[in-house]
Amino acid sequence: MKLSRIALAVALAPSLSCAHAASTTETLKLTETLISANREAQPRSASSAANTVFNRQDIERLQPSSVADLLQRVPGVQIARSGGPGSTVSLFMRGTKSAQSLVLVDGQRISSASAGGSPLEYLSIEQIERVEVLRGSRSAVYGSDAIGGVVHIITRRGTDQPLTPRLRIGYGTHNTWERSLGLSGGDQHTRFSLQASADDTRGINRSYANSAPDNDRDAYRNNAFSANLNHRFSEQLEAGFSVLDQRGESEYDMDWGGQYPYFDYQVSSYSGFLSAQINALWKSRLELGHSENRPTVRYDDAKDSSPFNTYRDSAAWLNTLELGNGHSLIVGADGYEETLHSNINYTEDSRWNHGLILQHNYRGERFSSELGLRHDKNAQFGSSNTFSGAVTYALNADNDLILSYAEGFRAPTFNDLYWPGGGNPTLQPESSKSYELQWRSQLAATTRLETSLYRTDLRNAIAGWPAQNIDKARINGFEASLQQELLGWQAALGLSLIDPRDRETGKTLDRRARRTLSLDLDRSFGALSIGAGWQAVSSSYDDLANNRELSGYGLLNLRSAWQASDEVQLGFKLDNVLNKQYSRAQYEGWPATYYTYRETGRTALMSVTWTPSL
Repeated sequence: MKLSRIALAVALAPSLSCAHAASTTETLKLTETLISANREAQPRSASSAANTVFNRQDIERLQPSSVADLLQRVPGVQIARSGGPGSTVSLFMRGTKSAQSLVLVDGQRISSASAGGSPLEYLSIEQIERVEVLRGSRSAVYGSDAIGGVVHIITRRGTDQPLTPRLRIGYGTHNTWERSLGLSGGDQHTRFSLQASADDTRGINRSYANSAPDNDRDAYRNNAFSANLNHRFSEQLEAGFSVLDQRGESEYDMDWGGQYPYFDYQVSSYSGFLSAQINALWKSRLELGHSENRPTVRYDDAKDSSPFNTYRDSAAWLNTLELGNGHSLIVGADGYEETLHSNINYTEDSRWNHGLILQHNYRGERFSSELGLRHDKNAQFGSSNTFSGAVTYALNADNDLILSYAEGFRAPTFNDLYWPGGGNPTLQPESSKSYELQWRSQLAATTRLETSLYRTDLRNAIAGWPAQNIDKARINGFEASLQQELLGWQAALGLSLIDPRDRETGKTLDRRARRTLSLDLDRSFGALSIGAGWQAVSSSYDDLANNRELSGYGLLNLRSAWQASDEVQLGFKLDNVLNKQYSRAQYEGWPATYYTYRETGRTALMSVTWTPSL
């Protein structure tokens, strides 16, 4: 059955969709609310998932250069880039690889159907209202890819204030320009946001190569637009629509053709929802969406191009039933169809996946539980079931223990299955089992500690060339996050210790550091605010054989902002203050030579933000 038929049937159903008590826009402004864990709004403290939330205020305070820079502050999350702004980003959550973590933009998958990863490097931080990170498998809720966790990126939202324009201009090292323009506003019923940005940089030489064509600077350009409209028809009915479009160019090194290559890219997401409070016991929500991930390899001195374009349509119908006495039930169905357009001759280039979701939640005074079951039917792999369960015990008002178990899976990509000469159409989905113990404690009025001890077992991991279901992996890990306020300073500390091993060889999984630490300190002095961030990453290996070691490193960043008037704010940041030279990835060149990518050294950026009153 085609997804479009399912979407039409759902859209015509008389009992469409649902709403939260507060408007969706209001919910997105709150740091202590979580939306992604069960696909409905709930207090962060009520979720069994280890989670981190950044809202727009956090983003403006931390002044990250990119989504990747923001995510590096999350315990258990590691980022490996292949050289400077706009370079390919690999996301490692709890020791899993990029294709084993799900990335959403306004609820839409943006991953590549060919390679499997998601283009985090192309997402402008200026277009983002909120980022939610769920650590640990959520396949029982989202299906394929959510083995390591879920990153949900939500675009800018309006407020119930009068029209608010916003203009920001920044200039920095390597001839870097950041420009954005926005307009938002609304009232109690209707809210909207329009945002546009244009960023570009001359860039750095992403590799240590000293001969043409790889000894040049690799520039990056990103043009982005986002729009959001929400309307609340009544206390029981709400609808909304969001769009994000990002496109530009990203140059890179180490092309085998001896030419000057670059990616011409476009990442788009379109989503809409209709939600309704059917009655006192039943909430329902309909979501429809479309996303496009369109990278094309081009050359300055050649007409050849290689597109790998992913098109994906999706629909979801989610229902929450309040059963009384602390019991609730989530019942839903979702599905997507994805198509790959490329000049590579794939045997198959489209497929669909349909899922049914059932989850029971109980919340008592001292004891809470969560049981979830998802059934998926895939056009290529048939049916599969995924289970999750968690119990929470409140030791007292300030301390909770959470014990959980979760299963996960990932369907092979089109490259895994059908790449000429390297694909294997007999591959089976990867699967996982995860066990986790969490302790959450409000140690004092100004001190919050959250810790996690977990183990993940992976089976049928896809590796080799041609691809095979041969690998087994075991990942043991510990995470801790501490929020502390002391003498006016706000401190956030994140620690992660992992032991990710291939169970067949005993080797450490590639590009995964065993130890990471991040620390942010911020304080305001009236109109002036200052802050510092420190990140430490231990050594890792670039290959599965553990022959090529990548050295560990530490980075120090400084930031400040001055509210010069009600309408004007000046910002300044200095990244990699100590000018640390480091690398997170290497590249196998031709013939059989390994090149090391370099990351950006010390950089500075000054900005001015103008929000005039109308």
